[in-house]
Amino acid sequence: MHTPDSIERQFTLLTAAARYEELRVRDALAPAGRGGSDADEPDAVSLSAPEALELLALSEVIARKAGYGRQLAVRTARATGASWSQIGAALGTSKQSAWEAHARWIEDQAEQQRRIGDDDAWAEAARDLAGPPDEVRNA
Repeated sequence: MHTPDSIERQFTLLTAAARYEELRVRDALAPAGRGGSDADEPDAVSLSAPEALELLALSEVIARKAGYGRQLAVRTARATGASWSQIGAALGTSKQSAWEAHARWIEDQAEQQRRIGDDDAWAEAARDLAGPPDEVRNA
C-alpha cells in the first residue's frame, strides 16, 4: 500500500510532481464513474485502486516537500534582511501567520533533532534569525 512515509524517500519533489502529474492527467481524462477504458477514447484509462491511492500519497509527499522548501526560503529571506511583512506578502498572508508557520516549523525541526540526540544549537540560531514577527532585520 502506498503511504506518504513509504514513498517519500523514493521521490524528489521534481520526480514526485512528475509521477503525480502523470496519474492526475490519466485520472482527469478517464471516463467519469467507470473503470477501464472508453471505446471512444482509447487513451483514457481509469486509474486502478493502487494508482488512485498512490496519487493521494504523492499529493501529500509533494505538500510536505514543498512546505519544507518554503520554510527554507523563508529562512533565507530573513537572513537577507526581509521583514515579516514582506515575507507575509510574498506568501499571500499576514506577517503574523508567516511568522507563526515558520516558528512551528522551527519547533518541529528542533523536535526531530532532539529525537536523534542532537543539541538545540540549530534551533536557537533559527529562532534568533526569525526574531519576533514585528522585527525588521538589517542584512
